[in-house]
Amino acid sequence: MLKTRVLTALALAVGLLAAMFLLPPLGWLVFAALICGGAAWEWGGFGKFSSVQRAVFAVLMAAACVLVGAMAGLASELAVSPAGLWPLYATSALFWLVVVPFWLARKWRFSSVAAAVVVGLIVLLPPALALAHLRLVDPWVLLAAMGAIFVSDIAAYFTGRAFGRRKLAPGISPGKTWEGAGGAVAGVIIFGLVVIVSASPSARAAGPIAMLVPLLAAFTAVGIFGDLFESLLKRQAGLKDSGTILPGHGGILDRIDSLTSTLPLVGLAALWLTR
Repeated sequence: MLKTRVLTALALAVGLLAAMFLLPPLGWLVFAALICGGAAWEWGGFGKFSSVQRAVFAVLMAAACVLVGAMAGLASELAVSPAGLWPLYATSALFWLVVVPFWLARKWRFSSVAAAVVVGLIVLLPPALALAHLRLVDPWVLLAAMGAIFVSDIAAYFTGRAFGRRKLAPGISPGKTWEGAGGAVAGVIIFGLVVIVSASPSARAAGPIAMLVPLLAAFTAVGIFGDLFESLLKRQAGLKDSGTILPGHGGILDRIDSLTSTLPLVGLAALWLTR
């Protein structure tokens, strides 16, 4: 299993980097749409969709990603900031920062297929568009955001294994601990400060660092929300993994759960800084 996981991870990394740096803007938007469509298919398992409903939802989500992305200007090199993405990013931010904490605390369930469709739209479309948007802003910005989530996962795993005692959410994901979450926050803060200070020496001053530390901590916390939210939906649906498309890793949603919550926030920040 470990060998399979490593080989799959290497293949994913090579494929992602090749696509990120070699595809034209339209090609990358289509790539993001395919990820969105695949994730939407798996989302149908959480909402107990029929096979037909899952297929229709997947196709419509992929098409919506291409259509909205093209209308926002993501199919070509950005000439102006894609302001049309503001509402989607803001809706996503409100969902993750306001709704999801209550959802996790109360362990809400989907009341209907329609509810699952609406929530799936909020969860899946904004990060897919942010994937296309941030790559056009700067591929290295996108890589830094994704790298921060990778660091968070690794730091949480090893810190939790070494020091974990207090369960973070035993009814949702018994393996996660407060100590692991603390390790994730520390890891992302160190990673983020190194990346930002290396890219912008002016950020070395005490003032910018004092502002960056809480922002990086909040970024990590939102990523954990994404992880826990997907874990809750899997548990409620009686699923171990969201899918089987990635040998040794489960499904697409298993790999992008923290990105669904964090990429729209990074996209929102990018819009703010380039307004």
